[in-house]
Amino acid sequence: MSEELISVAKILNFHGIKGDAKLGFSKGREKQIEALEKVFVKKNNEYKELNVSAVRFHKQFAIVKFKEFQTVNDVEEFKGCDLYLSRTEVEENLDNDEYLISDLIGMDVYDEDGSCIGVITAVGENLANDLLSVKDGNGKEHLVPFVKEIVPVVDLKGRKVVVNNIAGLIS
Repeated sequence: MSEELISVAKILNFHGIKGDAKLGFSKGREKQIEALEKVFVKKNNEYKELNVSAVRFHKQFAIVKFKEFQTVNDVEEFKGCDLYLSRTEVEENLDNDEYLISDLIGMDVYDEDGSCIGVITAVGENLANDLLSVKDGNGKEHLVPFVKEIVPVVDLKGRKVVVNNIAGLIS
């Protein structure tokens, strides 16, 4: 694959006996999953194209019928494997103020006065919003809610974010 691929879901298990796959995916990505036409599955360091014929949702999971899967055994072979889309396709489906985690990791974090606070080392989720994990110069990790009021600037080209460092957030 010459184009960069981004993981968008994971085959968790089969669903029923006709080769439907139960997928796990990040919350808020239902529209992207519903619009899938083809994905790539990675197994043993090789990518295989899968064509989607139907998508439905059950609880917090997607139930997907791939044209290539006819039985439970077909799905079992790929259980635990990630599903990928091209970076271009993923970026086209991002809303304003949505970013790829891989783009945020390693970005410098500054306070509103322009002082460097640290570096983003991870992005996590909680029920309310995403959290940026910021490692300061002393190696201490700080969790910063990734909301516009606290993180007003994300400069992908400049590889930096600005945080309104409210009292106690990063000290």
